[in-house]
Amino acid sequence: MTFTGPAEGRHRATDPVSTPGPVSPVPPRRGRLVLLSVLAGAAIASLWSYHFVDSVIGDNVANTLLGHDAKGTAITGAVAGAVFAFVSGLAGTFTACNVAAFGAVVPLVRHGDSWRVRLRETLRPLGRLAVGMIVVSGVYGAVGALLGDRLPQLSTATVGDGMPVRLLQASVVFGIIGLAFIWLGLAALRLVPDPLARLERRFPNVRLVVLGAFVGGFLIGRPFPLFHKLFTYAAQTHNPLYGAAVFILQSVGNIAVMAVLFAALMLAARGRFARWLAARPARLVTVTAVAFLVAGSFTLLYWDLRLPSMFGYGWYPVVPW
Repeated sequence: MTFTGPAEGRHRATDPVSTPGPVSPVPPRRGRLVLLSVLAGAAIASLWSYHFVDSVIGDNVANTLLGHDAKGTAITGAVAGAVFAFVSGLAGTFTACNVAAFGAVVPLVRHGDSWRVRLRETLRPLGRLAVGMIVVSGVYGAVGALLGDRLPQLSTATVGDGMPVRLLQASVVFGIIGLAFIWLGLAALRLVPDPLARLERRFPNVRLVVLGAFVGGFLIGRPFPLFHKLFTYAAQTHNPLYGAAVFILQSVGNIAVMAVLFAALMLAARGRFARWLAARPARLVTVTAVAFLVAGSFTLLYWDLRLPSMFGYGWYPVVPW
């Protein structure tokens, strides 16, 4: 995985026709960096309160924006479903995966001398992120509307000691995403091969699109109750176009607040953060690797160790709240 400073990137790995420059340096003591990142992810997995995120934040945000009980009030039509999709996306904004995805985008923003240039260079990666997200969420929404309760995510069945099948799907999907994030973090440190390096030489923006696809993939595993309600309604329509539309709206709502905050911070910083990264290229590698490793470790440990432990499969330390 080749990383360059924001000012250099246009002439190296991101430019397939230019002469390759020297390999950018990696931070010292990479083993310690990996260990600390994994420990941080493990700590977040222990501290994370799904009740607080889903109920205290998610439900209250949705109830306030909709003006009624989001869980208890039926979705009464296509327009109401579309509104519910966007609002439920907003309600599920502050998940660890979303924060990590935007953390990985930060180092890819270029600095500029004017606010117009900074705005353009901030919106550009967000647009590419959205492309991957929209494709995955739209396709899954169409498939969900066609298959309905034949998908594990809408099943009411349980396996083993009462573990819902939909949570089993969540464990598999988020486990795969967690492993992918960890691999990308290790690749940033050049500890493993970069799976996107060759493709990126032909398509310089593919990394952001793939990252957006991961954000869209959150819907494939997400057990968030409001999303489950939306999914159930979309499946009842048996309309793949409507299913795709509401899933895309849900994904857009899911990143809307983060995108606005991200753009505001980039503009307010006046390019200082990008210049700070460019001053020492190893910083760029460090920020990117840590973002992926912490997110991947949290996702893998939470969904594949902590979640099964709730149903008697293994044990994971949890901080009681």
